[in-house]
Amino acid sequence: MTRPFIEMKGIKKAFQQHVVLDGVDFEVRAGEVHALMGENGAGKSTLMKVLTGIYERDAGTVMVDGREVHYRHPKEAEIDGISVIHQELNIIPTLTVAENIFLGRERTIGYTGIIRSKDMEKQAEKYLQKLGVQIAPNEIAGNLSVGKQQIVEIARALSTNAKCLIMDEPTAALTEREIQTLFEVIRTLKQQGVAIVYISHRMEEIFAICDRISVLRDGQFIGTKHIPETNFDEIVHMMVGRQIGDRFPKRKTNIGKERLRVEGLTQKGVFEEVSFSVRAGEILGVAGLMGSGRTEIMEAVFGVRKVHGGAIYIDNRLVNIKSPRQAIEHGIALITEDRKRKGLILNMSVRENLTLPKSEQLAVAGVIQETKERDLISLLIAKLNIKTASPELEVKALSGGNQQKVVFGKWLAMEPRILILDEPTRGVDVGAKKEIYEIMNELTAQGAAIIMVSSELPEVLGMSDRIMVVHEGKVSAIFDNKNVDQEMIMRAATGGNV
Repeated sequence: MTRPFIEMKGIKKAFQQHVVLDGVDFEVRAGEVHALMGENGAGKSTLMKVLTGIYERDAGTVMVDGREVHYRHPKEAEIDGISVIHQELNIIPTLTVAENIFLGRERTIGYTGIIRSKDMEKQAEKYLQKLGVQIAPNEIAGNLSVGKQQIVEIARALSTNAKCLIMDEPTAALTEREIQTLFEVIRTLKQQGVAIVYISHRMEEIFAICDRISVLRDGQFIGTKHIPETNFDEIVHMMVGRQIGDRFPKRKTNIGKERLRVEGLTQKGVFEEVSFSVRAGEILGVAGLMGSGRTEIMEAVFGVRKVHGGAIYIDNRLVNIKSPRQAIEHGIALITEDRKRKGLILNMSVRENLTLPKSEQLAVAGVIQETKERDLISLLIAKLNIKTASPELEVKALSGGNQQKVVFGKWLAMEPRILILDEPTRGVDVGAKKEIYEIMNELTAQGAAIIMVSSELPEVLGMSDRIMVVHEGKVSAIFDNKNVDQEMIMRAATGGNV
């Protein structure tokens, strides 16, 4: 067996009194896809930041290609062939593909500063061909799909002679088709001897593309398993330290009267003649490929988007929703898919984010009542199991899963009658997902109507009572969950006959 390309032993890292990594071991070999898993806050990102020189380790050793290293900056790691493909892509949309690939390393004529664009495009094309994809090097990067932008990032890493790629939630924003393309690229890189660290919460993907899985829990190394020798339940147990039971909690449905009805909703060029309904106590799943119009339809219902036709009824009464404020007044809440840009104010504290929508109700004569606020915060943090050192901590310091729980919490405080969830568990670990599912069931048991947009078909099938499929801005099918499977949903999502 070949020696590991990267070998980390006994890594320790603490921030003041808070221990984040406590003697963690991790390795990855050339030509291997090694999954790094753990609940949100387990220490995965911190471990990778220690590896690449963003954080200084407190103890432990890092070996790269057989020699001990102590990087002080990610650039030093990159020189040694270690590159990171971040969840939030670093593409500059106004530049071409070739310009993005060689950003900061432009080919110039001598010392003149004049860029050799054609030479860069030829070189870029070689790296793209190496990945087995057809992307024009002179294409403006902002015109590409998210999946293709990600492949441009991989090509950029290869152009720096990358020997190890760290992929952080690489499929979070990709369509099913783009995921399969990415998997082909990963298989190609494996054959070329590139080591890949794959960080994801999507268990199906891990078992489809990875060779080994290492699990962290509460900053400690729990163990490494070869994919053929383990299973979903064992990995979940390693991650959470307990048997999580059924992946999707059983729903005790008591579906009541129609809560929301949408008729003929249209925004020209985006979606047209969209009609659907959801009843009290019901979860309506919404499936469709990326770009199908799912999110845009939900934004229109919430008053974010101007529509050119159609009607919305709440409790059988016609309503006129022109803004999110009006939607909230009608008891509608929207948890957006982009929590960082649209769901949170990152520089504000956990407390401030949680109470933001309810600040008026917590105030008397314009002054927030501290006792009321404190009681509400304590209730929400406990109910959602939000892991935070203090309610006064800036929300940007939390892990992605805990940030998502804060988004959830601020709307739960409003006690909505209609809750729209757009990708509610994206980037959330398996334990936190189960907690979110249980809250959804609790809300429907109390009579709330839920619309859940999700790209994860197991989630749609596991949690929904009915499933609406959107294709190119139109409702292509609505299924009862008892009479549908993934293949039928995908057929409807791609425009096939149902």
